[in-house]
Amino acid sequence: MSFHMRPSRVLKKMREGGVATSTKLNLSDLRVVEIAAMSGFDCLWIDMEHVPNNMDFVENAVRTAKAYDGDILTRTCRGGYNNYIRPLEADSTGIMVPHLMGLEDAKTINYYTKFHPIGRRPIDGGNADGKYCLIDANEYMAEANRERFVICQIEDPEPLKELEEIADVPGIDMLCNRVELSTAKQCQSAVHQYGREAMLSELYGVTGWDADFRLYKFSGDWQAALGVTIRVPHLSWVSMA
Repeated sequence: MSFHMRPSRVLKKMREGGVATSTKLNLSDLRVVEIAAMSGFDCLWIDMEHVPNNMDFVENAVRTAKAYDGDILTRTCRGGYNNYIRPLEADSTGIMVPHLMGLEDAKTINYYTKFHPIGRRPIDGGNADGKYCLIDANEYMAEANRERFVICQIEDPEPLKELEEIADVPGIDMLCNRVELSTAKQCQSAVHQYGREAMLSELYGVTGWDADFRLYKFSGDWQAALGVTIRVPHLSWVSMA
């Protein structure tokens, strides 16, 4: 029997020119993970920076999401090598590293999270992502580089001067109930100029408690029309009742 890494649902949609959807889960309850995965989201974002989740929860969230062919994106804590690779070895489809501080910081993250020839991540293969050593070592490294993704958050002014060198996927934040056509068009232009695969938008936040599905559909529709291919909801609802 031949084993391989599970392909990323988000990356598949991006490569096909489609729109990938994600939602953020702040509750450490696997039933919430299962409900979100059953609802059809391509990716579920779990947090280790602002939420006291541990690796046991990450591993179980991954298993739950995979039952419905869903990706798990784990936001890590700032730190060293172990902070970045452990969620990947637990088979998170992607990781998000907060507070990127510059180009050298980005190179360091790349160095630790990508296998040769892109980076120098040491190989283990004996965890969930490597099917417990059942994937051929060379195939494991190639598949991990191809089917896993790393997101870096720019939240500080220091890296802005190196933004063009750092950025792989231009992105925008749309965290209010308004239409910002010029912002979206500028980002769409950057996508074309730099030959990027996707355009990301964080949306659906800061809209008030009276926001309904009509508003959500309108917000998603006009951004999709202007090139947004990945939607990242700013928050996740417990209920809209």
